[in-house]
Amino acid sequence: MRSPAMRTLRSRSVSMLTLLAAGALVAGCSSAGTAGASAAGDKASDPVKVGLVYSRSGLLAAYGKQYEEGFKAGLAYATHGTGKAGGHPIEVTEQDDAGDPAKAVAATKTLVGKGYKIIAGTTDSGVALQMAPLAAQNKVLYVSGPAATDAVTGVNAYTFRSGRQSYQDTLTAGSLLGDPRGKKVTVLAQNSAFGQANVAAVKAVLGAKGAKVESVLAPPSATDLTPFARQAKAGKPDLVFVAWAGATAPALWTALDQQGVLDAGKVVTGLAGTASYPIFGSAGSKVSFLAHYFPGAGGGNPVEKAMLDGVTKAGGTPDLFSPDGFTAAQMIVHAIESGSATDTSAMVKALEGWSFDGPKGKEQIRAEDHALLQPMFTAKLKGTGAAAQPQLVSDVPSAAVAPPVKKAVG
Repeated sequence: MRSPAMRTLRSRSVSMLTLLAAGALVAGCSSAGTAGASAAGDKASDPVKVGLVYSRSGLLAAYGKQYEEGFKAGLAYATHGTGKAGGHPIEVTEQDDAGDPAKAVAATKTLVGKGYKIIAGTTDSGVALQMAPLAAQNKVLYVSGPAATDAVTGVNAYTFRSGRQSYQDTLTAGSLLGDPRGKKVTVLAQNSAFGQANVAAVKAVLGAKGAKVESVLAPPSATDLTPFARQAKAGKPDLVFVAWAGATAPALWTALDQQGVLDAGKVVTGLAGTASYPIFGSAGSKVSFLAHYFPGAGGGNPVEKAMLDGVTKAGGTPDLFSPDGFTAAQMIVHAIESGSATDTSAMVKALEGWSFDGPKGKEQIRAEDHALLQPMFTAKLKGTGAAAQPQLVSDVPSAAVAPPVKKAVG
């Protein structure tokens, strides 16, 4: 997953909560699966078996829990409380991959061997990249979850995603810059594979639009971050893009505040889960956040309300990746009802181009490469410590953050 913009490559740690933690109207628009029979040839009494492979334990267990709670709420919503799609009972089997691609692959092979035609889940990008080829090899429907890597989009004909991707995160950050042409952007990160990937992504997205992208990279072991805060300020950027992992995050935000970086210009980072809010301390109110989701970001639309109520009533807590699970359930129900309970090709055809109302608002599955077009958000934090809460600043329309179309899936 990870975490907001460009947690793409190595979103491996729940401590990355400080980082960058994504419809057009077309025929077939629907708020949820519509009750009815699925394609001819499917025996309605036969159950549809769905494998949910996600991080129930391991470094990303907190994110996995959000996804799983959202999925259950979404399944109840999309099936109108019946647990059935097109008359078929939906049986869900959960498997813990613990964030380990090998475990995920082994679990998926076992499920496929037992006849499962639908696999969903995946909290980690590294896991998703191992799961997607399995979907194509075995011709099963695979709906990836919070994993943000752009590489999942367009990887093959059988792979979809129920969350956003890093490109959408980056474009959301860019919306805070305005017209990027001639603007200076500084990426402040650690000198690690993760940090360098963030620099590369910002250059690829905003640099391609005319921004001058530079970087300030600190050794991952650095504890005195004041010199790096000063270096970022000295460059006089129009926007400082922060991508930071690990326990030194509170020290970083303190240094940025003390050195006047937060007052000198716009500083943006990703809004992660609720557990990350206190990390920013008093600096939080001065930071601009790109947001995939936070409770209330959808404006209280009926689907968001159903998700919030469903998760809460089940004893869970709505959070960053609740919509990823909820949307996955909506997609699976639609694939069965408008496609087939047994024919994966029919499921794929039913999903391609589908527009629907999700917790975040209007969403669409782009037919060409299965990108999930969706609105994104910008936010501010109000309050400090345990009292810190996000406030919506703006909705960023799905068209404004749509990733480029990849070559046709195979």
